[in-house]
Amino acid sequence: MSLFHPVGRSSVAGLRRARRIPAGERLYRAGAEGPAWRLHAGAIRLDTTGPDGHAAFASLAIAGDILGCESMLFGGHTFSATALTECWLLPWPRGRSEAVADGLLASLAQAQQRAASIVALRGGQATARVLGLIRLLRDNAGRVILPTRQDIADITGLRFETISRIMKGLERSGLLVPVRIEGVRATRAYAVDPVLLGGLPVA
Repeated sequence: MSLFHPVGRSSVAGLRRARRIPAGERLYRAGAEGPAWRLHAGAIRLDTTGPDGHAAFASLAIAGDILGCESMLFGGHTFSATALTECWLLPWPRGRSEAVADGLLASLAQAQQRAASIVALRGGQATARVLGLIRLLRDNAGRVILPTRQDIADITGLRFETISRIMKGLERSGLLVPVRIEGVRATRAYAVDPVLLGGLPVA
C-alpha cells in the first residue's frame, strides 16, 4: 500500500489559529454555548437527540461549511457535532463584514445543495447509497477517508452487516484500493478508481 499524509494537513500547517479535531471526538453538544467554526478539512456528523435520548443522524458537514453559527443567534447549538475523520477548523467569522456575509451565503448554498444529496443517501439501492457517500467525501487526488462502518450505516440508513458486505465487494472489484495514511486506520483509507466509480449508479 502507498503512504499518504492525512487529508488537509499540509494545507492548514501555516494557519496559526486552526484547531485539529481527531476522528471520533465531539466538537460541541446540542444546546451548549460556543463559537462558530469553518470546516477547512475533514467531515463532521451532525446529530439530533431522539425521543429515546440517543443520537440520531441529522446531516453531514464537509470542507467549506460553517458550523455552529446558530449559536450566535439562539445562544446554543442546534445539533451535536462529532468528527467522522480528522478535521481542521478555523474560527468564524474572520475578516471584513462583507467577506463574512459572502462566506455565509456560499456556505448556506452549499449546505442546501448537500441536503438533497443526503436525502438520496438514505433511499434507493444499498450499493448506490454507499457510492454516493464515497463521491461526497473523496478528495481531488482521488482518495477518501471513510467514517466507521457504523457511521456509514447511520448516514445511509442501512444495516452494519450490509455496509460490511458492500465494502468488501468494492475492495474486491478494485474500486476501493486500501492505502496507508498517517494516523488513519487501515480499514478507512482508500484510493478510488475513477473509471470504475463513474460506471456505477448514482444514489
